[in-house]
Amino acid sequence: MALPQKKQQKSDATAARLSALNLPEGGAWAREARGAAKARVEAMGLPHPRDEYWKYTRPETLVAPQAPKAATFAPYESAVFGDIDRVNLVFVDGVFDPARSDDPAIGGVEIEPLAGVAAKDIHWARDLYGVLEARGQAPVERPLAALNTAYATEGVVIRVTGKAAKPVNLSYLQEALDTDVMIHNLVKVEAGADLTLLENGPAAGRLSKVLEVEVADGGAFHHVRTQGRAHERRAATHIFARLGKESTFKSFTLTVNGALTRNEAVIEFTGDDAVAHVAGACLGDGKDFHHDDTVFITHDAVNCESRQVFKKVLRNGAVGVFQGKILVTPVAQKTDGYQISQSLLLDEDSQFLAKPELEIYADDVACSHGSTSGAIDEEGLFYLRSRGVPKAEATDLMVIAFVAEALEEIEDPVIAADVLSRLEGWLHRRRNG
Repeated sequence: MALPQKKQQKSDATAARLSALNLPEGGAWAREARGAAKARVEAMGLPHPRDEYWKYTRPETLVAPQAPKAATFAPYESAVFGDIDRVNLVFVDGVFDPARSDDPAIGGVEIEPLAGVAAKDIHWARDLYGVLEARGQAPVERPLAALNTAYATEGVVIRVTGKAAKPVNLSYLQEALDTDVMIHNLVKVEAGADLTLLENGPAAGRLSKVLEVEVADGGAFHHVRTQGRAHERRAATHIFARLGKESTFKSFTLTVNGALTRNEAVIEFTGDDAVAHVAGACLGDGKDFHHDDTVFITHDAVNCESRQVFKKVLRNGAVGVFQGKILVTPVAQKTDGYQISQSLLLDEDSQFLAKPELEIYADDVACSHGSTSGAIDEEGLFYLRSRGVPKAEATDLMVIAFVAEALEEIEDPVIAADVLSRLEGWLHRRRNG
């Protein structure tokens, strides 16, 4: 009996993609985790344009057997986070390069390359690798994340046992034109421990990246990343986080440039009195720019706080997407959930597509969501111009003011200042051609 057209197309696309890949070797636990992830991909099928959570973002270039070529982009400024005292770990075309990296020894933190860890028969990573990704497959399937779990061989495995002496920065360099990269990072924050993780760089023409984070009771994890430089980059990234009692998770992403970016975050509260903030600022220019933030936060504990703050500035036909959901289970009383997604459209050709959702089964909660889209404030623009500020500079000032709420989610003021300087530099370059 023939399959329905959509199922047949998903099945064919999945078979074609998997036929171009080889399941990596490894220790017993890694082989088992990768085999289970491959089975999940085969059962779900890769994304299809008619899937509910892909109706705004076409996945064809993310699932094709061969990645489109993408030009490398010469650096025009110092490396992001380069002036911050941090441990810098470098990946070149998706492969960890110890020669270009700092010594990973750092107080309160254990860091190992995934390639070495996966070769061992026994390692604590067994209890985390692919585990949170598998939990995050319901109620919404995320097959690209399962594909990554099955086939990624590069990444870092980080165990945080105390307060990290300095941030850890993952720098992803692209040097080849035909790079198709999968990176899988694990972070385990022990009880009371604290880590700041930074990420930057284009990584590849097509990038699949998964970050699994477990934050134990009283632990704290701060995450800041920038996505930029490469104009032709296509990327699908996933963050899966599980939070214990009185723990903190905060993640911020700045995105500029790129042909297609899909950033997903799946966060689960399992301990009471925990906090999770997910934020992003996106600046898109041109009809070839498409940016998608998809977030799913599950409150399954008492008195937890979540914030989703996303701002997109779009012009010259750029497209922005936001899909965000807060799910509150019956046990999650005293939940405080906040979600805001806003776009600033600088012309009539750009568009913002939003799908905010609340699903609440507890009665003692404070949850809100809002989504707006509009043009620049002409009154504010007139105010600045009347005081001698040229129109282009005045527009940039209003753009920075618009994304300020998202930038405020970066807790470290030094890191926040670096991110702001990158944003200002991008605006200045666009203003001056």
